[in-house]
Amino acid sequence: MKLKFAKSLSDKIIIAILILIVFTYFLFVILPIVAIFLRIEPSQVNAQLHNAAIIEAIKLSLFTAGTATLIAVVLAVPTAYFMATRNFHGKTIIDTLIDLPIVLPPAVAGVALLYAFAPKGLLGPVFNKLGYVLPGSTIAVIIAETFVASPFLLRSAKTGFENMDRDVINSAKMLTDSRLRIFFTVTLPLSIRAIISGAMMTWARALGEFGATLMFAGNLPGVTQTMPLAIYVFLYSDPLAGVMLSIILIAIAFAVLITVKLLEQKRFGNKK
Repeated sequence: MKLKFAKSLSDKIIIAILILIVFTYFLFVILPIVAIFLRIEPSQVNAQLHNAAIIEAIKLSLFTAGTATLIAVVLAVPTAYFMATRNFHGKTIIDTLIDLPIVLPPAVAGVALLYAFAPKGLLGPVFNKLGYVLPGSTIAVIIAETFVASPFLLRSAKTGFENMDRDVINSAKMLTDSRLRIFFTVTLPLSIRAIISGAMMTWARALGEFGATLMFAGNLPGVTQTMPLAIYVFLYSDPLAGVMLSIILIAIAFAVLITVKLLEQKRFGNKK
């Protein structure tokens, strides 16, 4: 009886400590976010939403992030399919190199893009001959966002392709020899939720990209000043505008994450 009571007491203490740790971590994450919302009065929201500088930054961000996501779909989804369905020498190294932008410090990503695409960079002379100077342009923003965010789509799509029911794919191969037809009629539908989740994460990451964009594209209003860059400027010149943009980005991030989680639940089923 004493042993059972001691075990029960020990379990309760462990659970209490665990709850305390969880609660502490929850507060650590939530309090800074709540602090942002408390910095602006509800009566000030409408005025800030009509701020021309805020609207301009939002429009530019939506355009560049959307374009970067479309480019990522074109490039990352076929790459993910190839990496998921083929084995070859050096695959692990290539897979790791493709993932590298996820963990690269933003400053390093910006420097890498400069040395690759600046006028005196690796590919800069080629663009110069075509009449393009990429740094300081909206195209540079799109390149920076695609470079940093596209691996999120690649990872998600690759996981989706790897987790497909192979029996279904093999059955489809018995009905047709067209690899392209199998991809569009069987493979793509089976992995579409993973691709959509990855595309949404890519879009959200592109929308929040700051460091690489600042170093490679600059911070020019109406040209390269996306929402994160505008926040950086507004915190010194117009703090309320910076807070408003921060709240918008938080709301977008929450909406994307909750949608991705719901898609994952439908894909794998609820874990109880």
